[in-house]
Amino acid sequence: MTYKRYVGTVEYSREDGILWGRVLGIDDMIDYEGESVSELRKDFENAVNHYLDVCRKTGKEPNPPRQGKIVLTLPVAIEAGLEQVAEETGKSAKALIIDAVRKTYFPAEKSPAKKRRAAPRQAKRLHFA
Repeated sequence: MTYKRYVGTVEYSREDGILWGRVLGIDDMIDYEGESVSELRKDFENAVNHYLDVCRKTGKEPNPPRQGKIVLTLPVAIEAGLEQVAEETGKSAKALIIDAVRKTYFPAEKSPAKKRRAAPRQAKRLHFA
C-alpha cells in the first residue's frame, strides 16, 4: 500500500481477526489496522497524515518517503556485461536489473499492477509506544 509515497505493509492477524500493518523505510514507528481492506487503507492514510501533522507541530523533520532510488556500484566486468546485454536486447540496463530482481525475488508478479496474493497466515500483533 502506498500513500504520499509512504509504503505500508498488509498483514493478517488470525488471533485478533484484523488486518494490520506498519510503514516501511522510516525510523519512526507508524502502525494501523482495520477489519476490512477499506478500513485498513483509511487508517493507514490517517496514520501517515497524523505522523506528518505531529512532525509539523513539533518542528521535527519527518522521515522522507521512499524515493525509488538505489545507488548501485557494480564491478567493472558486470557493468560491461550488463551494457552488452542491454545493447543486444534493446533494453536499458535499468530495465534489465529491475527484471532480474523481479524474476528472482517476486516470481509470481507479472507486473506491478498484478500482485500475488499470499495465503493468510497468523501474524503476531505488534504494539508500539
